[in-house]
Amino acid sequence: MREWICVSSSDLPAPTPPQPAALLRKHGLLILVHIAALLPLVLLISDWLQGRLGFNPIQAATFRSGRMAILLLLLSLAITPLNTITGWRTIIPLRKWLGIYAFVYVCVHFFIFLVLDYLLNPGLIVEAIFEKPYALAGFLAFLLLLPLALTSTRYAMRRLGKNWKRLHRLVYVAMLLGVVHFAWSQKSDIREPLIYGAIVVVLLVLRLPPVRQAIIRTRQRYTRPPHKEQPS
Repeated sequence: MREWICVSSSDLPAPTPPQPAALLRKHGLLILVHIAALLPLVLLISDWLQGRLGFNPIQAATFRSGRMAILLLLLSLAITPLNTITGWRTIIPLRKWLGIYAFVYVCVHFFIFLVLDYLLNPGLIVEAIFEKPYALAGFLAFLLLLPLALTSTRYAMRRLGKNWKRLHRLVYVAMLLGVVHFAWSQKSDIREPLIYGAIVVVLLVLRLPPVRQAIIRTRQRYTRPPHKEQPS
C-alpha cells in the first residue's frame, strides 16, 4: 500500500506546457497592444535612418512622437470608463502598458527636442522652455508624468498605499498640458488638439462618482438575467 501512495516525482507526468492558442486567448489583447504601440516607433526610426521624413525630419519626428504619446495616453485614460460602461474587466491590465508606452513616446519626443533640435545646448534649451509657451507646457507635462512612470510598479503601489491613486490622478493634468502644448505648437489648425481636449473632458466626466454609479446601475439593469418565476 505504501509503495502505491509514495510515488516518486520522476514517475509523475510532466506538466503540459501552455498551448499557443490558450496563450493567445489569455494574452491576445496585451500582445496586440505591445505590437501596436511599438510599431510606430520602429517605423519612425526606420524612416529617420532612410531619410523618409521630408525636408524637415526633426519637425516630422517631433510631431509623430508627440501625437503617439497623446493617443496612447488617451487610450490609457479611456480604459477605466470603458470598463465602467461595458463591465469588460479583461482590458484593465492594458491601462498600465498603454501609459508606459505613452511615456516612452514622451521620452522620445523630449530626446528629439534636447538632442536633435537643440544639440544639448543648455542656454538654448532654457531659453526655449521659458520663452516659448508651448515648450513650457510640454516640459511641465513631462515633469508630471515622470513620477507616474516611476511609480507604475506593484512595489510602488504597496509603498504609497492610498497616496498612489492621489498621485496618479495627476495624469489628467499632464494630459491637458499635453493637449495645450500640442495646440500652442500649431501655427493655424488646432482642430486635432481640440478634439483630444474634448475627449479628456468627457473621460473626466465619466469618472465622476455620480455619473459612474449611474452608468453601473444602467449596465446592471440591462445585463441582469431575467427573473424566473417559481412554479406554484
